[in-house]
Amino acid sequence: MIPVTDRLAIDEDEIEETFVRASGPGGQNVNKVATAVQLRFDAARSSSLDEGTRLRLRRHAGRRMTADGVVVIMARRFRTQERNRRDAYERLVDLIGRAAEPEKRRIATRPTAGSRARRHETKLAHGRTKRLRRPVERPVE
Repeated sequence: MIPVTDRLAIDEDEIEETFVRASGPGGQNVNKVATAVQLRFDAARSSSLDEGTRLRLRRHAGRRMTADGVVVIMARRFRTQERNRRDAYERLVDLIGRAAEPEKRRIATRPTAGSRARRHETKLAHGRTKRLRRPVERPVE
């Protein structure tokens, strides 16, 4: 089990990892060794996640989640397979950890009298500026 929060852990069997060749630093080693790591976590079918976390994960993951609900993390920042693997797992745990926290509800507030007055003043100043840009009207003689 991979601990995410104190109440949430993911089973290693739910994560599929694949090693692929990476571009970037590494010299000739890049062309020979598969150092990049691709993690796939099927969030849609995971028994570890509750429905709220699953929905928030979809929002947080963005393009990293497929239409089928699979989170795909690519790690190719480092030259070694092990460091890329660790990086990928850390990023997945961080992503799920952020999704596990429920968002704080916004408390509706009203603008203060001072902020309304400042807004009104800027609107008036903007109107004056626009008025000055108009063509000058010449009196008819």
